[in-house]
Amino acid sequence: MSDVTNIQHIKGKCLQLFLCILPILSLACLSLTGCDPADQDRPQAQSPKLPAAAQQTIQTEIDDRPRIVALGNSLTAGLGVPTTESYPTRLQRRLDQAGYVYRVINAGVSGDTTAGALRRLDWVLKNQPRIVIIELGANDGLRGQPVKNIHENLRRLMQGLQQAGVTVLLTGMKIPPNYGKAYTSQFTNMYAQLAEEFHVAFMPFFLEDVAAHRALNQADGIHPTGEGYRIIMDNLFEILEPLL
Repeated sequence: MSDVTNIQHIKGKCLQLFLCILPILSLACLSLTGCDPADQDRPQAQSPKLPAAAQQTIQTEIDDRPRIVALGNSLTAGLGVPTTESYPTRLQRRLDQAGYVYRVINAGVSGDTTAGALRRLDWVLKNQPRIVIIELGANDGLRGQPVKNIHENLRRLMQGLQQAGVTVLLTGMKIPPNYGKAYTSQFTNMYAQLAEEFHVAFMPFFLEDVAAHRALNQADGIHPTGEGYRIIMDNLFEILEPLL
């Protein structure tokens, strides 16, 4: 046999040996790495991403918590203190800590009157509140508005809320005796009369334990400090909690 023939014979034997060993090598690779060669051509797995519609549904579920609307004037708006210290924001934190799933909406408007709040009734109802906390009348009283007008505005406001199936919590107010004892007395008693007429939860004096305490009020002597609002919220929560 010539040298060329011997070389070709050796090459043929080597090729046969390699083809026999190749499947064994492939299996060994798979057992050691746990990989599939076909995976090299597959796209890398990525974290699942929710479609926009699903994300919107989640957001809607969060926003669809039962709502509590705090309706009032500057005492509700939190005039003169950071938003985080207003009573509605403090109430939201208390509800969250206590495990009550509600969303508090601050609908306080500085300078608002009972007539102004009555004009906002449709807006309040569009928020579909479960509960509305009413803190109104102080600006009316300080301006000497007839008590019968204030009473009628609050009565119509409460009537509209109850007809829409909203639970009402009414807070009372007191004013200085600038317009005489009779006016002051009528003004104060008006709130208890309304609470009895509509059978609603009632906080007799919104500024209980805060009014006339210099350390708990701002320089104007009217609007509470952050600590003053904490006390107000604590007092209010005791009356609100049974309604939740």
